[in-house]
Amino acid sequence: MVPASNLLAFVAAAFVLIVVPGPGVLFTIGRALTLGRRAALLSVVGHAAGVYAALVVVALGLGTLLMASSLALTVVRLAGALYLMYLGVQAIRERKSLREAFGARVDPAPDADADADARVLRQSLVVGVTNPKAIVFFAAVLPHFAEPSAGRLPWQLLILGTVFIAIALVSDSVWAMLAVSARTWFARSPRRLEAVGGAGGVMIVGLGASVAIGGSVD
Repeated sequence: MVPASNLLAFVAAAFVLIVVPGPGVLFTIGRALTLGRRAALLSVVGHAAGVYAALVVVALGLGTLLMASSLALTVVRLAGALYLMYLGVQAIRERKSLREAFGARVDPAPDADADADARVLRQSLVVGVTNPKAIVFFAAVLPHFAEPSAGRLPWQLLILGTVFIAIALVSDSVWAMLAVSARTWFARSPRRLEAVGGAGGVMIVGLGASVAIGGSVD
């Protein structure tokens, strides 16, 4: 088990890192502005699941390889950046669908809802799995809060990482709801709503560019 003092120190460090809006938060806000509350919250869950998958990989030892290989880390960063930019471009291209959806005032078919939810979860999962800062953070920072003498180091890393993701889930959900409130205000005007869809897409494209250049994520 992780010593209590180490766990408390880690919670403090993780809280400071997470609550400050970073690209991961911007991704969630972009989805909220573009697709609304349901998609934003699903994106939070999907992103967290993807990050947890990265945590498991790091805990099993791949994190050490990525830290040692600049090429491997660069590939992961660029893959995530390109995918984010792709999602942003798609959001910009489909911005008019927001206005049309509100104007129609009809509920989509259940199958369409299920398909849309699955797509949002799948996209956010990929973003989480290819989150370069998560991999770097888990590989380079978590070990400092673990206690090798306590044994079962992989389990300690999993515990610390799970705490990190739990805090991120709460923080990202709060940001998503705040963004949805702003989206609702803009939605009173069809033109504003279309502009919001484009802005959300631009935000996600900018996020992808920042990741490609600087490698920083949520």
